[in-house]
Amino acid sequence: MSDDPHYQREKEKYENPVASREYLMSLLKEHDKPLSFLDICNLVNAFDEEARIGIQRRLRAMEREGQVQFTKQKKYILQNRDELIKGRIIGHRDGYGFLRPEDKSGDLFISAGQMNLFLHDDVVEARISGTDRRGRKEAFVTQVIEPRSEPIVGRYFVEQGFGMVVPDDSRLQHEIVIPPESTHGARMGQVVVVELTQRPRRKMSPVGKIVEVLGEHMAPGMEIEMALRTFDIPHQWPNGVTKQVEKLTDQVPDEAKEGRIDLRQLPLVTIDGEDARDFDDAVYCEPLDDGGWQLWVAIADVSHYVRTGSALDDEAQQRGNSVYFPDQVIPMLPEVLSNGLCSLNPEVDRLCMVCEMTISANGKLEEFQFYEAVMNSHARLTYTKVWNILQGDKELHQRYEPHVPHLRNLHDLYRALKKARAKRGAIEFETQEVKFVFNAQRKIENIVPLVRNDAHKLIEECMIMANVSAALMLEKHEAPALYRVHDKPDADRLTAFTSYLSEIGIPHAIVEDAEPAAFTDVVLKTRGRVDEELIQTMLLRSMKQAVYDGDNVGHFGLALEAYAHFTSPIRRYPDLVVHRALKGIIAKQQGKKAVSGAKNYTVEEIEQLGEQCSMTERRADDATRDVADWLKCEFMLDHVGDTFEGVVSSVTNFGLFIRLTEYHIDGLVHITSLDDDYYHYDDVKQALVGESGHRQFRLGDTVEVTVAAVNLDERKIDLLLDKSMLRGTKGKKVKVRSAKKASDKPTRFDNKSRSDKGSRSDKKGNKGKGGSSSSSRSGGKSSSRGIAKGGSSGKTLSLNKRGKR
Repeated sequence: MSDDPHYQREKEKYENPVASREYLMSLLKEHDKPLSFLDICNLVNAFDEEARIGIQRRLRAMEREGQVQFTKQKKYILQNRDELIKGRIIGHRDGYGFLRPEDKSGDLFISAGQMNLFLHDDVVEARISGTDRRGRKEAFVTQVIEPRSEPIVGRYFVEQGFGMVVPDDSRLQHEIVIPPESTHGARMGQVVVVELTQRPRRKMSPVGKIVEVLGEHMAPGMEIEMALRTFDIPHQWPNGVTKQVEKLTDQVPDEAKEGRIDLRQLPLVTIDGEDARDFDDAVYCEPLDDGGWQLWVAIADVSHYVRTGSALDDEAQQRGNSVYFPDQVIPMLPEVLSNGLCSLNPEVDRLCMVCEMTISANGKLEEFQFYEAVMNSHARLTYTKVWNILQGDKELHQRYEPHVPHLRNLHDLYRALKKARAKRGAIEFETQEVKFVFNAQRKIENIVPLVRNDAHKLIEECMIMANVSAALMLEKHEAPALYRVHDKPDADRLTAFTSYLSEIGIPHAIVEDAEPAAFTDVVLKTRGRVDEELIQTMLLRSMKQAVYDGDNVGHFGLALEAYAHFTSPIRRYPDLVVHRALKGIIAKQQGKKAVSGAKNYTVEEIEQLGEQCSMTERRADDATRDVADWLKCEFMLDHVGDTFEGVVSSVTNFGLFIRLTEYHIDGLVHITSLDDDYYHYDDVKQALVGESGHRQFRLGDTVEVTVAAVNLDERKIDLLLDKSMLRGTKGKKVKVRSAKKASDKPTRFDNKSRSDKGSRSDKKGNKGKGGSSSSSRSGGKSSSRGIAKGGSSGKTLSLNKRGKR
């Protein structure tokens, strides 16, 4: 093997060295034909039995890892590189995983056995190895290209003298061994951040070192600290950004106002939530003689301050959007901009981008124009105040008397836009969102429904009109930019949704090429039903996810042929991209070489930005949903043993998810707790059906449940059906019972100590055990995007902010 350039390395590693992988692969490439095992042995001078056994083991290892292929003719060839697929591993809480290919060709299943060697978020190369028992295409991972680099958040435990960290992210299946010298002073049960020093290997757990101790598991705000790191959300400003914003003042320089249209005398006002601190939109409306309206939507001119290529822009692009947790916001831009120079605060001059629109009496967009302006907000109003003014509140009417006529004009315009929306068939989702009510110690006092009124809706419709105008402008001038696209649902999801409707007594077939109006018809027909919210949740699940893309395919949910995000550049990077592209168009129209903050993007740049911004939006949604689930579980810890009315919100082969009517929280009644009969899952009826008594539990059934246990680490709430429900008849209505007093509660099981080794094994998805698969779910696909405060007794924080479409 003197020709093997890596022979010395092999000799140092092994007592009986054999030909290196690189040398074997070079021989196969050099001969350019399949080689038998004996051919290879002869080429590397492996003549004795021990040497041949070594070569055989090496070839098998190379075959397992996709470097060579053993043909049906029992010969070896190099693996065809064209057949290899590059993608990212997505772990699953039940141990297996999926490969998400870069070319978006469809996820491939990865077995639990393979996942023992890999981590969620690894970038790997793989080949299709066949199908699993369920008919899914299965991938065989050949090599790791980019190992997961992000730190891991989890809790530190010591068992039998060995330290370990159990990751908080259920997609990470490995417990991480922590050597005694790498504990960073962590104590039992504390939340820590770990960096891996050794990846998982066959029959060996990964090894790591603790680099940060976040604190005690139940400390206020710990759920947010964990989510920031688990979902890799940037939350600290780099030095370059800090230095850049240090130069900014809170006043707009006079030279920045030059060349802009002066709208300071136009009575523009902002309308936001009570707790809002960043105001990126202001509105004003006038009636026209023909019965239509002239609408001004002024948006903060973020692009003037955040220039491409700057440290500010690089960080904003990495963040992609602000992340709205209950009680805390991780902003896309530093506070000096988001709450200062870019915020349309009252009675101060601000730079803005304006969309001025002419809208007909029947709500049709007739004309629009975009321009740079300087404005001065005439009032900071809230949704509650505007709604009360429209309802006739005398005190507020007197206080804001100059603005009342303008607000009534806006309300009249909203009515016309609402009719136009209904006419084109836009889908009206009215799923119930919730908000957390905190006391001064940040303990949750209550979870209450979030109420929306016409003030919310009129602003939303005004923003939609401006967003449509932006999309039409970009499309007309063929300017590469990001559109907000929402494609039609897949055929299989439509079939499943239609079957569900049929089972609940709504014969309403929705064909593959159905228009949005068909879904709107379902919403209207089911309005007022007891299971209305559940039906809308199922409708949402049948839809595709809206994303950012340079290719405009329209917005199915809004029934619009073109749509873009223009109205929130303080908190969404796609809006900033749209502003820059619009400014590029304005510069051309005005014959200028440049306009402050303009950017003519390339198609390739837009493609990359679309993927980045869609990813950061999903990341924010996942993080805020995870925090909401934690908070719901924390709240329910004080209700273990209490009995509530609920509705069956989902049926699976392992049990029933029940949504508590009072709090809109989901928990699981495991199938093993239904001990009056043997139940099987009917996927057509979406029901658990008893074999002997023919008792059925179906989607939408009203039931009575008791909170049996809560597991914060797993975000799980276990419920038990009231025994009368098991003995009763189908469709039985239950009487709502008030919760027990705290003093009457049994001991709760919140898994704080984690001393029971079995409690960790539940994380692996042991569905056969009662309650082990339960899950707290926030419901629907809403994005946690805003905050609002209540009275002096505490803070009320909502999970959603307007404008997300």
